Amino acid sequence: METACRSLSIAADGLNALEAKFAERDFAATFLRVIGVIMKVRGRVIVTGIGKSGIVARKMTATLTSTGTPAIFLHPADAGHGDLGMVTPDDVVLMLSHSGESTELGPIIQYCKRFAIPLVAVTARAQSTVAQAADMCMLMPEVAEACPNALAPTTSTTVQMALGDAIAVSLMEMRGFSADDFHKFHPNGRLGTQLIKVRELMAKGDDMPVVREDASLLDATVEMTRGRLGGTAVVDRNGRLIGAFTDGDLRRTVTGKQNLTGSIATAMTLTPLSVGPDELASEALQLMHERNIMLLFVCENGRLVGALHMHDLLDAGVA
Repeated sequence: METACRSLSIAADGLNALEAKFAERDFAATFLRVIGVIMKVRGRVIVTGIGKSGIVARKMTATLTSTGTPAIFLHPADAGHGDLGMVTPDDVVLMLSHSGESTELGPIIQYCKRFAIPLVAVTARAQSTVAQAADMCMLMPEVAEACPNALAPTTSTTVQMALGDAIAVSLMEMRGFSADDFHKFHPNGRLGTQLIKVRELMAKGDDMPVVREDASLLDATVEMTRGRLGGTAVVDRNGRLIGAFTDGDLRRTVTGKQNLTGSIATAMTLTPLSVGPDELASEALQLMHERNIMLLFVCENGRLVGALHMHDLLDAGVA
């Protein structure tokens, strides 16, 4: 427990040291310049590194790609065996190396110099080969490794990872990257399901149970049974939602021995809850749970456009 807590404390110190770097004029200016270059690049961000820095570079690549910045990982060992061909003058190379002296990075540095490809270095050594060769160098803080022998990259890779996230999130905000954009890149899995819109799951057209305000109780019951959603919407002559008639309303009507030829207006629920088609399905589900209902109607500019049942949300994996 002592060792675990000490490791976390050292990692936290490293992150605090990185945050403090942004108060330094040179580091802040370099960071802003790097963000500006990436924003304007016509190609991709080529992220590279070897060893533990290479693993961080892979994660950084994945984060950039999934948040709107085209990126690809270039393994230094493969670079000299043909993979340098993936790097074009329209790209920018982001090179991670704590020591700045990894010999495997040499061919990539030479290639960038030869073809005038912008090279951004992330290193902790200002006088290192990587730092001196780079067009822009983000000089990382000197941090203590959590490893008791001060050998295994621990805090240094944590700090690298955090800087990668800072870059990705800064680019997201500058691009105005929205939840809609995120859903486009994450159509599968839990993240994708949480970003599904109501319009993607709602019943519409002939599948949407609906009756006019002058319908009878019997008409509404027949329509509710046809729609198989446990209820039907009631709309006015302009298609605006004015009420809802559900299984519960039907049971109350039968119990009260009301005439089924009577008007639906006497039994419907007035001003029922509704959501917009572009709201998140997860938010619609939360509303259903809060109000203890199974059916929501979907309106756009006041007009009924769909119906959403809780079972449809759960079947789609929305939670």
